[in-house]
Amino acid sequence: MAPPSPRVRLSLTGYLFIGYALLLTLALAATGALWFAHHDREMEQQYTERVLAIARSVAHMPQIVEGFGEPDPAAVINPIAVRVTEATGAEYIVVADPEGIRYSHVDPRLVGLRVSTPPGPAARGEEWTGVQTGTQGRTVRAKVPVLSGEGGVLGYVSVGILVSDMETEAAAAFPLILGTTGGALLLGAGGAWALSRRLRAKTHGLEPAEITTLLEGREALLYAVREGVLAVDAAGRVVLVNRPAREMLGLPEDCEGTRLDGLGLPGRVLDVVSGADAGEDRIVLSGARVLVCNRMPVRIRGGDAGAVVTLRDRTELDRLTGELDGVRTATKGLRAQTHEFANRLHTLAGMLELGAHEEARAYLEDVSIAHARTSGDISARIADPAVAAITLAKSAQAAERGAELYISPMTLVPERMDAALRSDIVLVLGNLVDNALDSVAAAGPGGWVELLVRVHPRHGDGLPHDLVEVRVTDSGRGVAAELAEEIFEYGFTTKASRDGERGLGLALVRQVCESRGGSVRVQPPGEDADEGAVFMAYLPADGGPRPGERAAAGGPAGEASGGNGR
Repeated sequence: MAPPSPRVRLSLTGYLFIGYALLLTLALAATGALWFAHHDREMEQQYTERVLAIARSVAHMPQIVEGFGEPDPAAVINPIAVRVTEATGAEYIVVADPEGIRYSHVDPRLVGLRVSTPPGPAARGEEWTGVQTGTQGRTVRAKVPVLSGEGGVLGYVSVGILVSDMETEAAAAFPLILGTTGGALLLGAGGAWALSRRLRAKTHGLEPAEITTLLEGREALLYAVREGVLAVDAAGRVVLVNRPAREMLGLPEDCEGTRLDGLGLPGRVLDVVSGADAGEDRIVLSGARVLVCNRMPVRIRGGDAGAVVTLRDRTELDRLTGELDGVRTATKGLRAQTHEFANRLHTLAGMLELGAHEEARAYLEDVSIAHARTSGDISARIADPAVAAITLAKSAQAAERGAELYISPMTLVPERMDAALRSDIVLVLGNLVDNALDSVAAAGPGGWVELLVRVHPRHGDGLPHDLVEVRVTDSGRGVAAELAEEIFEYGFTTKASRDGERGLGLALVRQVCESRGGSVRVQPPGEDADEGAVFMAYLPADGGPRPGERAAAGGPAGEASGGNGR
């Protein structure tokens, strides 16, 4: 037994072509039928008006009216009616009295005989039109009364044209109607074929099942990945964006179809997404997030079709990196202290070998007092061990670089901080002090850095929340007033010799401060020639953004920071 032959499946273009052709055929067939019916009604109305006009003309002829008064009306009326019949092309013109006795007819044998159809309303003085069957066949006829001068009914005129003549004339228009609809059908079929081929080119030859599969796969892929995906067309409009990208960039739900410059993106984010800042793994800051962006142009058949931007959130990674930098700083500080203590031990051992016991005792006392003063000063003012440790490490790091780190007498951290606040304070303090040490090193030897860390209680300073102030003052060259805002942008740096990523430290400081509802700013050099830049960071302890409180936060912080500790 032979296996059944597989069913032949039509392609999408085949379905569309057949569907368009069938719909067009039905539409044109209905149009042609309505056209023919309308033409038939028009012909009937024209013939009715024609016979009525002929009948009225004959009924109002003076010779016909006068003929009714002659002894032999037929002898006068019939010749006139025959001439009018020949002139108008009517099938017949019958003039009869009110009783229906003919005075004229195309067949002379019927003159004087009664008509085959009743006079009807014409005998009562009323006009009538319609279709009747008489001696000449089925005709469209009109009956008009012949009135005397006084208004009496003398008789009536009946004019008829064969229905077959009307149908013949109507049928003559059928080839025109059929040819017109057939031509429109051929033209429409050609248009349907061209449209289906155009659609096939637009869909790249994909069938509906394949398009559905691609759409489902795209949706599953876009919304299953954790990375953000943003697609734009050649005109810079958003055509596709998944949920992670909306969250990372803070985009509204209905952003698709909007131009990039209408989304309110930060300047650098807009530059990377639009392609103005080309490159791989571009770092951008969006709100409280650190994002890695890659923009890949899309080209279809050699033309620009837009681009796809992928976004990776590395905020947590950068925070961990900041904490690791703090640990590395502490490690370097301990290493520097170990190296320094080793040198001091070698010095002390040399004095003992030389027998300078009193000098060795005095040297040891000086070293102990200096170390105790530094560590004791820090531990007395900073109760949080992590903040105290990084401060001590930065002090050792400054000494190793030939600078001096002072602790402001206004520094006060009375208790341990929670883990999130401690992490933010360590990141802000470390980056600001590092930036100050770099500035001091560039200005030459003998520089200094002053650090102030102070917790302003919510009740003590009239604040609605605890506020932590971190203020770093250095003796470097300072920051020009026109760069006071630009210095916190990602990518800004004055260290042209540094390799790798540039200008991320101060940008992260501002990001951390603003994510907690705080702020950071730099004060240009003042009248004090020894003083360079002053960086002031304010972080609410509870981390809740409070619009309008940044200005209030600056008041008590500024009042509490007076005086240098050097």
